[in-house]
Amino acid sequence: MSEGILLFIHKSEANQLLMLLLKNKGAYLSGEDISKRFGITRSAVWKQVNILRDMGYKIKSSPRLGYHLEESPDLLLPEEIWAMSELEVLGSRIYYRSVTESTNNDAKRLAQEGVPDGTLIVAERQQGGRGRMGRMWDSPEGGIWLSVILRPALAPAEAPKLTIMSAVAVAEAIIQLTGISANIKWPNDILIDGKKVCGILTEMSAEMDLINHVIIGIGINVNNDNFPDELKDKSISLKQVKGDKINRVKLLASLLEKLEAYYVKAEREGFDEIFDRWRALCVNLGKRVRIIGKNESFEGTAMDIDSSGALLIKTLNGGIVKVLSGDVSIR
Repeated sequence: MSEGILLFIHKSEANQLLMLLLKNKGAYLSGEDISKRFGITRSAVWKQVNILRDMGYKIKSSPRLGYHLEESPDLLLPEEIWAMSELEVLGSRIYYRSVTESTNNDAKRLAQEGVPDGTLIVAERQQGGRGRMGRMWDSPEGGIWLSVILRPALAPAEAPKLTIMSAVAVAEAIIQLTGISANIKWPNDILIDGKKVCGILTEMSAEMDLINHVIIGIGINVNNDNFPDELKDKSISLKQVKGDKINRVKLLASLLEKLEAYYVKAEREGFDEIFDRWRALCVNLGKRVRIIGKNESFEGTAMDIDSSGALLIKTLNGGIVKVLSGDVSIR
């Protein structure tokens, strides 16, 4: 695949042979059964198998037993995601890029073109990844870099809650797959041992009382562990913590399933349960923190989040301040 080319696949257009092999990984499938299933000749099956081999799939063949998928390339291809997950809302359309400037930039263009709710943009590497306040986000190969386009039936004032929802989904997916204790730092960071493993950037297009779309950009340090000098003391990857490579497809599939479940729940029932999960995972609450805003900074104790997702700080003079944006550091 050419570097930078945007590959779009609808789930109905997936490589069906690859999907079949992925769902039966470890088992032999006879060439005759495959040819009958797809209505093609056994010679055509052989050609398709060789195309998959050229993509990096290790497929063993036996004249008597058929074809056996032994190993997949370490790529977040749409078929890999679909074979590993059970999704209904998210991921019916997946745009895949080997390299991009920013998945959020790609998502903005696609959202303006009218792509549906739940469209995903996934890249192996970003050249211009960014976080909050325009900060650069190092995004080499080995991580998970994706954006999700949502068109929620929510008021614009509720959009910040989607960041909280996403943070809970990421933290829980990491915990479930790796057993690593991951925590949330308000508003959008996932920490392990006090170092950042994931950042979330939420951007919205809305009118007075209507959300046109929300883009949730998620960057996770998974198997990338060669950080720039200025980030080595602040960032960490799952591989560094675990001591071994993490299956990125499994982690992404788990994340998407959790994100979809919470998204559906939020639209139907509200955010109460999601907020409770966030509180249980948050590293800020009850701690002395310093808030650094655009025009001022102050210290206090992080008490809770309110119904809008704003952080409630008890200041040193005993007052309660609602914080909607800014950096939070634990003292």
